[in-house]
Amino acid sequence: MTTLAEVDELIERYHLALGEFMKGNPDPVRKLWSRREDASLTNPQGSVARGWTEIAEAMDRAASTRRDGRFVGFETVAKRVTGELAYVVEIEHLEAKVHGEREITSYSLRVTMIFGPQEDVWKVVHRHADQITTLPQPDESAVQS
Repeated sequence: MTTLAEVDELIERYHLALGEFMKGNPDPVRKLWSRREDASLTNPQGSVARGWTEIAEAMDRAASTRRDGRFVGFETVAKRVTGELAYVVEIEHLEAKVHGEREITSYSLRVTMIFGPQEDVWKVVHRHADQITTLPQPDESAVQS
């Protein structure tokens, strides 16, 4: 199997695992992650997790706030694969009952994921996700003093 095919398979498995995550089960997503201490995760709730222990805890917290959900689909913005590193930038479309709400909420995340080979298996080594808001934000909101 070529490196590109291996990375594409990992991305597909991640998408399938997101379906379970949106039902409150983080285990399928967890299986795809690096256990190395240089792995990192930043999620829409604003937390930054470094190393496997923090990443696993952050995933558990985030999954516990979701139920009855599903992974709706994605749009690939960019992807690059080399023999040593790969990344994908996507828009993920998801829906779930979030934070105890009774109604299903649809939302989209802007996601960057970085992958690396570890012991002949490609793993997620970083994920950064931000919720896409529908309200335009002023340029000044991105600048901090």
